[in-house]
Amino acid sequence: MSSNGPITIAVDAMGGDHGPQVTVPASLAALRGEPHLRVILTGIPEQIHPLLKGISPKLAERLIVRAATQVVSMDEKPQDALRKKKDSSMRVAIDLVKAGEAQACISAGNTGALMATARFVLKTIEGIDRPAIISRIPARHGHTHVLDLGANSECTAEHLFQFAVMGCVVASDMHGIAKPRVGLLNIGEEEMKGDGVVQEASRLLSASKLNYIGFVEGDDIFSGEADVIVTDGFTGNVALKTMEGVVSMLVSAAKAEYTRNPLRYLAALASWPVFKSLRREFDPRTYNGASMVGLSGIVIKSHGRADEVSFANALRVALIEARKGVPSQISNLLKAQRQESAA
Repeated sequence: MSSNGPITIAVDAMGGDHGPQVTVPASLAALRGEPHLRVILTGIPEQIHPLLKGISPKLAERLIVRAATQVVSMDEKPQDALRKKKDSSMRVAIDLVKAGEAQACISAGNTGALMATARFVLKTIEGIDRPAIISRIPARHGHTHVLDLGANSECTAEHLFQFAVMGCVVASDMHGIAKPRVGLLNIGEEEMKGDGVVQEASRLLSASKLNYIGFVEGDDIFSGEADVIVTDGFTGNVALKTMEGVVSMLVSAAKAEYTRNPLRYLAALASWPVFKSLRREFDPRTYNGASMVGLSGIVIKSHGRADEVSFANALRVALIEARKGVPSQISNLLKAQRQESAA
């Protein structure tokens, strides 16, 4: 169920590699672009308030600073953050969602700590055993939604089935795909391939009303043949980091080749419109904002190295999920799948 009224998002202002220097300007940019958005910045007031000097009174009306006395470091163990940092900017942001003061929260901080804290505070949706991390990946034809990207290194067949349900809601509600095609990541497309967990997950998906297209391989992430690709968090995270590494390598190699001599530099100038278009299409900042689906509240993880543009895009993801009521939609679809299976 979508909402067109005001949406409040709690922002962990201290999270990420750059902290308030990025999160505060990005939040202000999002407020300027979204008249129905309200933001609560959580963190150390002495570091946040100087960055708010000079903002217009109208903008200030939609912005609150909620004090926190602690910050979760990027290398902190999740359990330490959960037990010892109960007044961290991250925890305060999640508590605001729990209390109903915010409809979503976003952090660029420690992923493990964010997941552990969010799961402890918000709990999971009824019928969901484990939350998963989902994000869009650019493909030849549109985008592919991949999950899990690192929350669960080991999964059962039932977990993978639940991930598929959650992925379908995100693909449908967030990006307007009427009946998302679901693929199960495997070492081959043949029915006999894969271990027992993948085989059983395939049976569960085949028996469901989801638009399951069968096993897919790694290259299918980019083909656009599937709208949702499901895998365990270990495999998904390795795949994601591999993609990021390949893109970085190709960009570096292209720069080196085109600046090798004057003739190649001229060729680079001639082909600049093509590179500009490709850069815009595959700019990772555009895809920033991974959703921790399966929680009873909305939690968005921004990349730790995000700049202002990237973090503002993650804020927009949080805003859309809040408007669409993604947790409720996941709960409704899961219940419908269970009822159909029992019938």
